[in-house]
Amino acid sequence: MANEKPSPRGRRRHHGDNRVTIDDVAKEAGVAPITVSRALNTPDKVSAKLRERVDQAVTSLGYVPNLIAGGLASAGTRVIPVVVPSLSILTFIEVVHGIQQTLEDAGYQVLLGSTDFDLDRETSLIDSVLGYSPSGVILTGLRHNDSTVQRLKAWGRPVVEIMELGLPCIDMNVGVDNPRAGACMAQHLLDRGYRRIAFLGVGMARDYRARQRFEGHREVLAAAGVESDLLFTSEEPSSYAAGRRVFLEALAARPDLDALHFANDNLAAGAILEANRQGIRVPEDIAIGSYLGLSLGEHLSPTLTTVSVPRFEMGVEAAKLLLERLEGRSPSQPRIDIGYRLITREST
Repeated sequence: MANEKPSPRGRRRHHGDNRVTIDDVAKEAGVAPITVSRALNTPDKVSAKLRERVDQAVTSLGYVPNLIAGGLASAGTRVIPVVVPSLSILTFIEVVHGIQQTLEDAGYQVLLGSTDFDLDRETSLIDSVLGYSPSGVILTGLRHNDSTVQRLKAWGRPVVEIMELGLPCIDMNVGVDNPRAGACMAQHLLDRGYRRIAFLGVGMARDYRARQRFEGHREVLAAAGVESDLLFTSEEPSSYAAGRRVFLEALAARPDLDALHFANDNLAAGAILEANRQGIRVPEDIAIGSYLGLSLGEHLSPTLTTVSVPRFEMGVEAAKLLLERLEGRSPSQPRIDIGYRLITREST
């Protein structure tokens, strides 16, 4: 264009791309672009004071360095990073399956990263993958470090946050209302006549979506005028063995309990298996309800009552939103409540 003036040293944002450039960082820090490059690539060659100024500018602007040159970086590769908290929990595996199948059918490849529920690790992963110019990003939850949010907003390409429904979101959102899902099971247990109900989980110091379900559970019990703060948890990873241990801990501490609400089906399965070993009758001696809707619940004895979430469908819808944006269309519904349903079986 005749009136377009090139930025210093010939660098400028690509047409139609709002990506922050190294010149923007240099201007913000009050240094030359070469100083920014040195501070980022060979930090031992610049003073600590200069490094701090550059780091502050990078964080403030949400700068992401290009690790792929020229037109390819501008256009974006046909790779979509998907960042999840864990690959040991079936919840995320089924969601990723839905994402992968949908994106691969459209000619994209999935790059998978796991954070172990650590937001600092998530920030590091995002910083790394954005440098390779993916076409979009899918990540878990609505809570991230401020620097992660700033980088993704400044990056300007499609972002979908999954698993949790709410506002604000970075760009697009597909998830479930966790407090309402927790409230659903609590209300079911109340409706069945149970009044001494505990919530059981693991890793809840980091897994805030499980804490959200506990909050929904607690509000329903409080409104019914029954004890609402009974919570048994440990910080070990979710597993059948963890479910067994937290089950035994709850019964030892409160032998008067008549119902247990587990944070997920894996834990509940471990509890049912242990109850069978010990001759504890479910639901006659104690009822067990859960969250997730894994197929294993149909094969336990007794079969498991659970709040089921359509995990594969959640992945499909997240991928579809991202593809719409990549095709230049604005989704009519950029925020999707994937919903849940109560499956009542023998354990309650």
